Amino acid sequence: MSDISFIHAADLHLDSPFKGLSHLPEAIFQKVKDSTFEALDLLVKRAIDKQVDFLLLVGDLFDNEKQSLKAQVRLRNAFEELKRHDISVYLSYGNHDFTRGNSHPVTYPDNVFIFPDERVTHFIYQKNGVGKTAIYGFSYENRSVTEKKADEYEIISGDIPYHIAMLHGSLYSNTEHDVYAPFRLSDLTDKSFDYWALGHIHQREVIKKDPPVVYPGNIQGRTSKEVGKKGCYHVELSHHGVSMTFLPLQSLEFNKRTVDISECDELHQLESVVLRTVTDNGVNAGPELLQLIISGVPSKLEEWESSLDEVIQLVNETVMHHRDWKYIYRYSIEQALTENYEGLAEGEHFVGELLRHADSVSIQPYLTELYQHKRAKKYLETISLEEENQMKQKAKRLLVHELLNGGGE
Repeated sequence: MSDISFIHAADLHLDSPFKGLSHLPEAIFQKVKDSTFEALDLLVKRAIDKQVDFLLLVGDLFDNEKQSLKAQVRLRNAFEELKRHDISVYLSYGNHDFTRGNSHPVTYPDNVFIFPDERVTHFIYQKNGVGKTAIYGFSYENRSVTEKKADEYEIISGDIPYHIAMLHGSLYSNTEHDVYAPFRLSDLTDKSFDYWALGHIHQREVIKKDPPVVYPGNIQGRTSKEVGKKGCYHVELSHHGVSMTFLPLQSLEFNKRTVDISECDELHQLESVVLRTVTDNGVNAGPELLQLIISGVPSKLEEWESSLDEVIQLVNETVMHHRDWKYIYRYSIEQALTENYEGLAEGEHFVGELLRHADSVSIQPYLTELYQHKRAKKYLETISLEEENQMKQKAKRLLVHELLNGGGE
Protein backbone atom coordinates (compact mmCIF):
# COMPACT_ATOMS: atom_id res chain seq x y z
CA MET A 1 0.00 0.00 0.00
CA SER A 2 1.32 3.44 -0.89
CA ASP A 3 1.47 6.22 1.68
CA ILE A 4 1.03 8.89 -0.97
CA SER A 5 -0.42 8.65 -4.47
CA PHE A 6 -0.33 11.48 -7.00
CA ILE A 7 -0.35 12.32 -10.68
CA HIS A 8 2.45 14.35 -12.24
CA ALA A 9 1.51 16.27 -15.40
CA ALA A 10 2.88 19.34 -17.16
CA ASP A 11 2.58 21.41 -20.33
CA LEU A 12 -1.17 21.15 -20.89
CA HIS A 13 -1.04 24.07 -23.38
CA LEU A 14 -4.81 24.48 -23.25
CA ASP A 15 -6.35 26.29 -26.21
CA SER A 16 -3.29 25.77 -28.37
CA PRO A 17 -3.80 27.37 -31.82
CA PHE A 18 -2.25 24.39 -33.68
CA LYS A 19 -0.22 26.50 -36.08
CA GLY A 20 0.12 25.24 -39.61
CA LEU A 21 -2.98 23.03 -39.47
CA SER A 22 -5.73 25.45 -40.46
CA HIS A 23 -5.78 23.84 -43.94
CA LEU A 24 -7.38 20.71 -42.47
CA PRO A 25 -11.06 20.01 -43.19
CA GLU A 26 -13.22 21.89 -40.69
CA ALA A 27 -14.48 18.74 -38.92
CA ILE A 28 -10.94 17.41 -38.43
CA PHE A 29 -9.54 20.80 -37.41
CA GLN A 30 -12.27 21.17 -34.78
CA LYS A 31 -11.30 17.81 -33.29
CA VAL A 32 -7.68 18.93 -33.26
CA LYS A 33 -8.55 22.22 -31.52
CA ASP A 34 -10.59 20.33 -28.91
CA SER A 35 -7.84 17.79 -28.25
CA THR A 36 -6.07 19.62 -25.40
CA PHE A 37 -9.38 19.96 -23.54
CA GLU A 38 -10.24 16.30 -24.10
CA ALA A 39 -6.82 15.34 -22.74
CA LEU A 40 -7.53 17.52 -19.68
CA ASP A 41 -10.86 15.75 -19.13
CA LEU A 42 -9.13 12.38 -19.29
CA LEU A 43 -6.45 13.62 -16.87
CA VAL A 44 -9.19 14.40 -14.33
CA LYS A 45 -10.83 11.02 -14.92
CA ARG A 46 -7.54 9.20 -14.38
CA ALA A 47 -6.90 11.08 -11.14
CA ILE A 48 -10.36 10.11 -9.86
CA ASP A 49 -10.07 6.49 -11.02
CA LYS A 50 -6.69 6.14 -9.31
CA GLN A 51 -8.03 7.85 -6.16
CA VAL A 52 -4.90 9.94 -5.93
CA ASP A 53 -4.20 12.30 -3.06
CA PHE A 54 -3.18 15.21 -5.27
CA LEU A 55 -2.31 16.36 -8.77
CA LEU A 56 0.88 18.23 -9.73
CA LEU A 57 0.76 20.58 -12.75
CA VAL A 58 4.25 21.84 -13.51
CA GLY A 59 3.91 24.91 -15.72
CA ASP A 60 2.50 25.91 -19.11
CA LEU A 61 -1.07 25.00 -18.29
CA PHE A 62 -2.05 27.50 -21.00
CA ASP A 63 -0.49 28.07 -24.40
CA ASN A 64 0.16 31.77 -23.86
CA GLU A 65 0.04 34.46 -21.21
CA LYS A 66 -3.20 35.97 -22.55
CA GLN A 67 -5.28 33.04 -21.37
CA SER A 68 -8.65 32.73 -23.05
CA LEU A 69 -11.73 32.76 -20.83
CA LYS A 70 -12.72 29.41 -22.36
CA ALA A 71 -9.46 27.77 -21.30
CA GLN A 72 -9.58 29.21 -17.78
CA VAL A 73 -13.20 28.16 -17.23
CA ARG A 74 -12.54 24.65 -18.53
CA LEU A 75 -9.60 24.33 -16.14
CA ARG A 76 -11.66 25.70 -13.24
CA ASN A 77 -14.39 23.16 -13.98
CA ALA A 78 -11.76 20.41 -13.94
CA PHE A 79 -10.51 21.59 -10.55
CA GLU A 80 -14.05 21.68 -9.17
CA GLU A 81 -14.58 18.07 -10.28
CA LEU A 82 -11.38 17.09 -8.49
CA LYS A 83 -12.56 18.91 -5.37
CA ARG A 84 -15.72 16.81 -5.34
CA HIS A 85 -13.43 13.79 -4.98
CA ASP A 86 -11.18 15.39 -2.32
CA ILE A 87 -8.20 15.68 -4.65
CA SER A 88 -5.87 18.63 -4.14
CA VAL A 89 -4.04 20.41 -6.96
CA TYR A 90 -0.60 22.03 -6.77
CA LEU A 91 0.31 24.14 -9.76
CA SER A 92 2.99 26.45 -11.05
CA TYR A 93 3.05 28.68 -14.11
CA GLY A 94 5.77 28.49 -16.76
CA ASN A 95 7.25 30.52 -19.59
CA HIS A 96 4.09 30.28 -21.74
CA ASP A 97 1.57 31.31 -19.07
CA PHE A 98 3.69 33.53 -16.81
CA THR A 99 1.66 35.33 -14.15
CA ARG A 100 2.20 38.94 -15.22
CA GLY A 101 0.80 38.23 -18.66
CA ASN A 102 -2.73 37.41 -17.55
CA SER A 103 -4.67 40.54 -16.59
CA HIS A 104 -7.99 38.73 -15.97
CA PRO A 105 -7.31 35.55 -13.99
CA VAL A 106 -10.15 33.26 -12.95
CA THR A 107 -10.51 32.28 -9.29
CA TYR A 108 -10.05 28.57 -8.67
CA PRO A 109 -11.62 26.48 -5.87
CA ASP A 110 -9.85 26.09 -2.52
CA ASN A 111 -8.42 22.67 -3.32
CA VAL A 112 -6.01 24.43 -5.69
CA PHE A 113 -2.66 25.68 -4.36
CA ILE A 114 -0.70 28.00 -6.64
CA PHE A 115 2.97 28.91 -6.30
CA PRO A 116 2.56 32.69 -6.50
CA ASP A 117 5.91 34.04 -7.71
CA GLU A 118 9.52 33.28 -8.55
CA ARG A 119 10.55 32.56 -4.97
CA VAL A 120 10.82 28.84 -4.23
CA THR A 121 8.24 28.18 -1.52
CA HIS A 122 6.36 25.12 -0.29
CA PHE A 123 2.95 23.77 0.65
CA ILE A 124 2.24 20.96 3.12
CA TYR A 125 -0.19 18.29 2.01
CA GLN A 126 -2.08 16.87 4.97
CA LYS A 127 -3.69 13.44 4.98
CA ASN A 128 -6.10 12.61 7.80
CA GLY A 129 -4.91 15.71 9.62
CA VAL A 130 -1.23 14.76 9.46
CA GLY A 131 1.41 16.50 7.35
CA LYS A 132 2.50 13.86 4.84
CA THR A 133 4.22 15.69 1.97
CA ALA A 134 6.03 18.98 1.46
CA ILE A 135 5.68 20.21 -2.14
CA TYR A 136 8.11 22.86 -3.36
CA GLY A 137 8.03 25.09 -6.42
CA PHE A 138 7.81 28.52 -8.05
CA SER A 139 5.95 30.25 -10.88
CA TYR A 140 7.33 32.35 -13.71
CA GLU A 141 6.36 35.98 -13.28
CA ASN A 142 7.83 36.91 -16.66
CA ARG A 143 8.38 34.97 -19.87
CA SER A 144 11.96 34.09 -19.13
CA VAL A 145 13.65 32.76 -16.00
CA THR A 146 17.38 32.36 -16.57
CA GLU A 147 18.51 31.99 -12.97
CA LYS A 148 19.65 28.64 -11.62
CA LYS A 149 16.54 28.05 -9.52
CA ALA A 150 17.63 24.56 -8.45
CA ASP A 151 19.97 26.15 -5.89
CA GLU A 152 16.96 27.61 -4.06
CA TYR A 153 15.34 24.25 -3.27
CA GLU A 154 16.02 23.33 0.36
CA ILE A 155 14.16 20.71 2.37
CA ILE A 156 12.39 22.09 5.42
CA SER A 157 13.03 20.61 8.83
CA GLY A 158 10.38 18.62 10.66
CA ASP A 159 8.67 15.27 10.57
CA ILE A 160 7.31 15.44 7.00
CA PRO A 161 7.86 11.97 5.46
CA TYR A 162 8.02 12.99 1.78
CA HIS A 163 9.44 15.93 -0.14
CA ILE A 164 8.56 16.65 -3.78
CA ALA A 165 10.11 19.40 -5.93
CA MET A 166 8.29 20.94 -8.91
CA LEU A 167 10.58 22.63 -11.45
CA HIS A 168 9.68 24.02 -14.88
CA GLY A 169 13.04 24.22 -16.61
CA SER A 170 15.68 22.39 -18.60
CA LEU A 171 19.12 20.86 -18.44
CA TYR A 172 22.03 23.10 -19.40
CA SER A 173 22.91 20.52 -22.06
CA ASN A 174 19.53 20.70 -23.82
CA THR A 175 20.05 22.37 -27.19
CA GLU A 176 16.64 21.67 -28.72
CA HIS A 177 14.61 24.05 -26.53
CA ASP A 178 14.95 27.47 -24.95
CA VAL A 179 16.90 26.95 -21.75
CA TYR A 180 14.95 28.31 -18.78
CA ALA A 181 15.67 27.81 -15.07
CA PRO A 182 18.69 25.73 -16.15
CA PHE A 183 20.12 22.92 -14.04
CA ARG A 184 22.56 20.05 -14.09
CA LEU A 185 21.35 16.64 -13.00
CA SER A 186 23.69 16.71 -10.01
CA ASP A 187 22.04 19.97 -8.87
CA LEU A 188 18.89 17.93 -8.27
CA THR A 189 20.19 14.56 -7.15
CA ASP A 190 22.56 16.06 -4.58
CA LYS A 191 19.48 17.19 -2.66
CA SER A 192 17.39 14.73 -0.66
CA PHE A 193 14.06 15.07 -2.45
CA ASP A 194 11.94 11.97 -2.99
CA TYR A 195 10.75 13.06 -6.43
CA TRP A 196 11.61 15.81 -8.92
CA ALA A 197 8.51 16.72 -10.95
CA LEU A 198 9.75 18.55 -14.04
CA GLY A 199 8.02 20.47 -16.82
CA HIS A 200 8.91 22.43 -19.99
CA ILE A 201 10.27 19.63 -22.20
CA HIS A 202 7.50 17.97 -24.21
CA GLN A 203 9.33 14.69 -24.75
CA ARG A 204 8.62 12.17 -21.98
CA GLU A 205 11.79 11.13 -20.15
CA VAL A 206 12.80 9.59 -16.85
CA ILE A 207 16.20 11.24 -16.51
CA LYS A 208 17.03 9.32 -13.35
CA LYS A 209 15.17 6.64 -11.40
CA ASP A 210 16.68 7.02 -7.94
CA PRO A 211 15.69 9.58 -6.95
CA PRO A 212 13.15 9.98 -9.76
CA VAL A 213 13.82 13.00 -11.98
CA VAL A 214 10.97 12.98 -14.47
CA TYR A 215 9.61 14.86 -17.46
CA PRO A 216 6.09 13.56 -18.18
CA GLY A 217 6.00 15.41 -21.52
CA ASN A 218 2.90 17.28 -22.61
CA ILE A 219 -0.55 15.70 -22.37
CA GLN A 220 -1.42 16.21 -26.05
CA GLY A 221 0.85 16.38 -29.08
CA ARG A 222 0.45 19.60 -31.07
CA THR A 223 2.95 19.45 -33.94
CA SER A 224 4.77 16.99 -36.17
CA LYS A 225 7.65 17.12 -33.69
CA GLU A 226 5.46 15.80 -30.83
CA VAL A 227 4.69 12.31 -32.06
CA GLY A 228 3.26 9.29 -30.29
CA LYS A 229 1.44 8.85 -27.02
CA LYS A 230 1.29 11.75 -24.58
CA GLY A 231 0.16 11.82 -20.97
CA CYS A 232 1.18 11.85 -17.32
CA TYR A 233 2.72 9.71 -14.59
CA HIS A 234 0.85 8.07 -11.74
CA VAL A 235 3.31 7.98 -8.82
CA GLU A 236 3.07 6.11 -5.54
CA LEU A 237 5.40 6.79 -2.62
CA SER A 238 5.90 4.44 0.31
CA HIS A 239 8.66 3.35 2.67
CA HIS A 240 9.45 0.65 0.10
CA GLY A 241 10.30 3.26 -2.55
CA VAL A 242 8.69 4.81 -5.62
CA SER A 243 6.38 3.27 -8.22
CA MET A 244 5.68 5.11 -11.50
CA THR A 245 3.19 4.27 -14.25
CA PHE A 246 2.75 6.24 -17.47
CA LEU A 247 -0.90 7.01 -18.32
CA PRO A 248 -1.69 8.02 -21.94
CA LEU A 249 -4.08 10.95 -22.22
CA GLN A 250 -3.89 12.13 -25.82
CA SER A 251 -7.10 12.64 -27.77
CA LEU A 252 -5.22 12.07 -31.02
CA GLU A 253 -1.68 11.26 -32.04
CA PHE A 254 0.71 12.94 -34.43
CA ASN A 255 2.66 10.17 -36.16
CA LYS A 256 4.90 9.46 -39.10
CA ARG A 257 4.27 6.50 -41.40
CA THR A 258 6.45 5.26 -44.27
CA VAL A 259 5.01 3.57 -47.37
CA ASP A 260 7.13 1.76 -49.95
CA ILE A 261 5.55 1.80 -53.40
CA SER A 262 8.25 -0.26 -55.12
CA GLU A 263 5.81 -3.11 -55.84
CA CYS A 264 3.28 -0.84 -57.54
CA ASP A 265 3.25 -1.24 -61.32
CA GLU A 266 0.43 1.19 -62.05
CA LEU A 267 -0.75 4.41 -60.48
CA HIS A 268 -4.11 3.05 -59.29
CA GLN A 269 -2.29 0.52 -57.08
CA LEU A 270 -0.80 3.38 -55.12
CA GLU A 271 -4.08 4.15 -53.39
CA SER A 272 -4.44 0.60 -52.04
CA VAL A 273 -0.89 0.51 -50.71
CA VAL A 274 -1.23 3.88 -48.97
CA LEU A 275 -4.65 2.95 -47.55
CA ARG A 276 -3.31 -0.32 -46.18
CA THR A 277 -0.41 1.48 -44.50
CA VAL A 278 -2.64 4.15 -42.97
CA THR A 279 -5.25 1.73 -41.60
CA ASP A 280 -2.78 -0.76 -40.10
CA ASN A 281 -4.29 -1.03 -36.60
CA GLY A 282 -1.25 -2.93 -35.44
CA VAL A 283 0.51 0.43 -35.42
CA ASN A 284 -2.10 2.53 -33.63
CA ALA A 285 -5.85 2.08 -33.21
CA GLY A 286 -6.69 5.66 -32.19
CA PRO A 287 -7.25 8.90 -34.14
CA GLU A 288 -4.13 10.09 -35.93
CA LEU A 289 -2.77 12.99 -37.91
CA LEU A 290 -0.19 11.42 -40.18
CA GLN A 291 2.91 12.62 -41.92
CA LEU A 292 3.44 10.15 -44.75
CA ILE A 293 6.89 9.43 -46.15
CA ILE A 294 6.74 7.83 -49.59
CA SER A 295 9.68 5.79 -50.86
CA GLY A 296 10.28 3.59 -53.88
CA VAL A 297 11.80 3.38 -57.33
CA PRO A 298 13.00 6.88 -58.33
CA SER A 299 11.63 6.66 -61.88
CA LYS A 300 8.13 5.79 -60.61
CA LEU A 301 8.21 8.48 -57.95
CA GLU A 302 9.11 11.08 -60.54
CA GLU A 303 6.42 9.85 -62.93
CA TRP A 304 3.67 9.75 -60.31
CA GLU A 305 4.66 12.76 -58.21
CA SER A 306 2.13 15.07 -59.87
CA SER A 307 -0.69 12.63 -59.03
CA LEU A 308 0.16 12.13 -55.35
CA ASP A 309 -2.11 14.93 -54.13
CA GLU A 310 -5.09 13.19 -55.66
CA VAL A 311 -4.11 9.80 -54.22
CA ILE A 312 -3.73 11.28 -50.73
CA GLN A 313 -7.10 13.01 -51.05
CA LEU A 314 -8.82 9.74 -52.00
CA VAL A 315 -7.29 7.92 -49.02
CA ASN A 316 -8.24 10.74 -46.64
CA GLU A 317 -11.85 10.70 -47.85
CA THR A 318 -11.97 6.98 -47.04
CA VAL A 319 -10.57 7.09 -43.49
CA MET A 320 -11.33 10.53 -42.06
CA HIS A 321 -14.92 9.71 -41.05
CA HIS A 322 -14.17 6.59 -39.00
CA ARG A 323 -14.37 6.63 -35.20
CA ASP A 324 -10.62 6.03 -35.02
CA TRP A 325 -10.07 8.40 -37.90
CA LYS A 326 -6.84 9.00 -39.76
CA TYR A 327 -5.83 11.99 -41.82
CA ILE A 328 -2.68 12.50 -43.87
CA TYR A 329 -1.96 16.18 -43.35
CA ARG A 330 1.50 16.18 -44.89
CA TYR A 331 3.52 13.93 -47.15
CA SER A 332 7.04 13.90 -48.54
CA ILE A 333 9.02 11.80 -50.99
CA GLU A 334 12.02 9.97 -49.58
CA GLN A 335 14.21 9.82 -52.60
CA ALA A 336 17.86 10.63 -52.88
CA LEU A 337 19.14 11.88 -56.19
CA THR A 338 19.98 9.02 -58.53
CA GLU A 339 23.64 8.09 -58.99
CA ASN A 340 23.58 9.88 -62.31
CA TYR A 341 22.33 13.06 -60.64
CA GLU A 342 24.91 12.78 -57.87
CA GLY A 343 27.66 12.48 -60.46
CA LEU A 344 26.48 15.70 -62.01
CA ALA A 345 27.39 17.56 -58.81
CA GLU A 346 31.06 16.89 -59.60
CA GLY A 347 30.87 18.40 -63.06
CA GLU A 348 32.19 21.80 -64.14
CA HIS A 349 28.91 22.91 -65.69
CA PHE A 350 25.79 24.80 -64.71
CA VAL A 351 23.92 21.81 -63.24
CA GLY A 352 26.95 20.80 -61.17
CA GLU A 353 27.34 24.32 -59.84
CA LEU A 354 23.61 24.46 -59.08
CA LEU A 355 23.71 21.21 -57.06
CA ARG A 356 26.81 22.25 -55.13
CA HIS A 357 25.23 25.57 -54.29
CA ALA A 358 22.02 23.86 -53.12
CA ASP A 359 24.01 21.67 -50.74
CA SER A 360 25.81 24.59 -49.15
CA VAL A 361 23.06 27.18 -48.86
CA SER A 362 20.45 27.46 -46.08
CA ILE A 363 16.84 28.06 -47.02
CA GLN A 364 16.17 30.05 -43.84
CA PRO A 365 17.08 33.50 -45.29
CA TYR A 366 14.56 32.95 -48.07
CA LEU A 367 11.82 32.35 -45.51
CA THR A 368 12.56 35.37 -43.31
CA GLU A 369 10.04 37.65 -44.98
CA LEU A 370 7.30 35.02 -44.71
CA TYR A 371 7.99 34.31 -41.03
CA GLN A 372 7.98 38.03 -40.24
CA HIS A 373 4.66 38.60 -42.00
CA LYS A 374 2.17 39.95 -39.46
CA ARG A 375 -0.58 37.47 -40.33
CA ALA A 376 1.32 34.48 -41.67
CA LYS A 377 3.74 34.05 -38.75
CA LYS A 378 0.87 33.16 -36.40
CA TYR A 379 0.20 29.98 -38.37
CA LEU A 380 3.73 28.80 -39.12
CA GLU A 381 5.88 26.27 -37.29
CA THR A 382 9.63 26.52 -37.10
CA ILE A 383 11.20 24.38 -39.81
CA SER A 384 13.39 21.57 -38.51
CA LEU A 385 16.73 20.58 -40.07
CA GLU A 386 15.10 17.37 -41.36
CA GLU A 387 12.33 19.35 -43.07
CA GLU A 388 14.86 21.76 -44.56
CA ASN A 389 16.83 18.86 -46.04
CA GLN A 390 13.63 17.37 -47.48
CA MET A 391 12.84 20.70 -49.16
CA LYS A 392 16.34 20.84 -50.61
CA GLN A 393 16.14 17.31 -51.98
CA LYS A 394 12.77 17.98 -53.59
CA ALA A 395 13.98 21.24 -55.11
CA LYS A 396 17.12 19.58 -56.52
CA ARG A 397 15.10 16.72 -58.04
CA LEU A 398 12.70 19.15 -59.65
CA LEU A 399 15.39 21.43 -61.02
CA VAL A 400 17.60 18.66 -62.42
CA HIS A 401 14.61 16.80 -63.87
CA GLU A 402 13.38 19.90 -65.66
CA LEU A 403 16.83 20.91 -66.91
CA LEU A 404 17.81 17.48 -68.19
CA ASN A 405 14.44 16.69 -69.75
CA GLY A 406 14.02 19.89 -71.72
CA GLY A 407 11.62 21.48 -69.29
CA GLY A 408 13.75 24.58 -68.92
CA GLU A 409 14.01 27.45 -71.36
